Amino acid sequence: MRSTFYDRMIEWRERHISEKHLVLLLSFFVGAFSAAAAALLKSFIHLIQWFVENHLIAGGHTWWYLITPVIGITLAALFVKYVVRDDISHGITKILYAISQRKSIIKAHNMWSSVVGSGLTIGFGGSVGAEAPIVLTGAAIGSNLAKAFRLDQKTMMLMIGCGAAGAIGGIFKAPIAGLVFTLEVLMMDLTMTSVAPLLISSVTATAISYILTGTDPMFPLDVEEPFLVQRIPWYLILGAVCGLVSLYFTRGMNRLEQWMKHNIRSIGMKILVGGVTLSLLIFLFPPLYGEGYDVIRQLINGDSISALKNSPMETYMLSSDNAILHSKFNTQLVIVIYFAAILLLKIVASVATNGGGGVGGIFAPSLFMGAIVGFVTARIMNMSGLLVPETNFALVGMAGLMSGVMHAPLTGIFLIAELTGGYHLFMPLMIVSVISYLTIMLFEPHSLYAMRLAQKGELLTHNKDRNVLTLLKMDSVLETDFITIFPEMTLGELVKVISESKRNIFPVIDQKGHLKGILLLDEVRNIMFQPRLYKRFTVGQLMTSPAAVLRFDLPMEKVMEIFEDTGAWNLPVVDQDRRYLGFVSKSKIFNSYRHVLVHFSEE
Repeated sequence: MRSTFYDRMIEWRERHISEKHLVLLLSFFVGAFSAAAAALLKSFIHLIQWFVENHLIAGGHTWWYLITPVIGITLAALFVKYVVRDDISHGITKILYAISQRKSIIKAHNMWSSVVGSGLTIGFGGSVGAEAPIVLTGAAIGSNLAKAFRLDQKTMMLMIGCGAAGAIGGIFKAPIAGLVFTLEVLMMDLTMTSVAPLLISSVTATAISYILTGTDPMFPLDVEEPFLVQRIPWYLILGAVCGLVSLYFTRGMNRLEQWMKHNIRSIGMKILVGGVTLSLLIFLFPPLYGEGYDVIRQLINGDSISALKNSPMETYMLSSDNAILHSKFNTQLVIVIYFAAILLLKIVASVATNGGGGVGGIFAPSLFMGAIVGFVTARIMNMSGLLVPETNFALVGMAGLMSGVMHAPLTGIFLIAELTGGYHLFMPLMIVSVISYLTIMLFEPHSLYAMRLAQKGELLTHNKDRNVLTLLKMDSVLETDFITIFPEMTLGELVKVISESKRNIFPVIDQKGHLKGILLLDEVRNIMFQPRLYKRFTVGQLMTSPAAVLRFDLPMEKVMEIFEDTGAWNLPVVDQDRRYLGFVSKSKIFNSYRHVLVHFSEE
């Protein structure tokens, strides 16, 4: 058969470029393409925002702010349903699933579909972030480039990590955060063979972002408050508060998503419910419009009043002349209550956006809520006479909430330091991030990204034993060479079956294939050589119940727990209707485990 140009190119690569050098070369291109995708998404969002502000809002028609988010959700939902025809939500979760269950293969359309979907959603004011979609885009670029060069699963996993690191580095101008995000959130092992490609991708993407948009941080600080050692106790309190709010964020968002998924089926009703909910929330709380980055900039620079622009709170503060109502303390209290309400309702706005058909992530919502948590906590402390810097608390609050929600304290520390240029606050960033992480770990062992997969036993972690068991599937260890017998068979008929079998266990099934029990050779050894008993006993009288019965869809980690609890060496496997499928032995699992471990581990 005549070889194609593509085949000849692959053959040339195999002869002239070693796999080690190819990985380094690909990591550069993955970083560059990820940065380009991030720049394209930002430009798309800004183009839509420019259109909204200059053609719809211009002339004082601010009521368009209530309609444009619904337009964005509708366009994104129709795009996903009729163009993509695939679910592109929960980008980070999809990456984790691809690593755990799909041999690191991510569909090719993810290299562009998330850019379009999230651009439409966020550009028109959806209350979500662009970062998770661009991370999925970068990961898809890495996966498909590796697939194009016919690299193995382990290298494809590394290329996914390079894409994610490049995406974070490109969109946030944060190269270190890109590296640690890949290690913490995507749970890849840090080895000498992986650190160089990850760094190349992250640095390349950041450098391209610098060239395109300048070297200024995303949230520059106009005022720098120094860190004082005597304020450490207050930062400890902020860390605990961030951890508890992270728990609210994680569980609240997960339950709201599940409610919308199971109770609202049609796309039209989803758009209606999500759109109306989002518009109502934006009308009452304008800071919920869009990503919320303007509010973050205002809070970390001490301009909380500007964050209330066009809100009912601004009208209240400007219109009333009641001196008692507008005493300094009462005004501060009302501001705290207003921001606390925004904090509680942000997850509702985000779920309404995504549940209504929009495409977006939780990076921006977690940063937004973190800044508000820090500001509200500091304002309450100041009202109590403690005198803490609200700007610093708003800044480190972002790190605290991100650390708690993503279970990634290093990512929170380095990302906020690089986003703001607040390197002088490394100490409070570390304190708040670690305390927030430890607090949420008391209640929730998995991040919002990972909990959906963890509940199904489909999650890879840094625990290599657990990873190998996760990669093992029931069909790879199932043994089917057991002779089945029936309850009505006599002992004489059983002896003939035993003489033809190479196994010591016999599954007993009925006429429909349902498992009724098992018969062990040891249980009949003392009577099988007594012909006078051949018609006296039946299999139904001699069979016993197995120590446990395994479902075919059980994760291997659960299977091993059952083996340990029962002390059994062989256990039968059935389907959801209890039809017999075969047996699994502990020795077969151990052999498969060793085989997968050799392939999974670094040489």
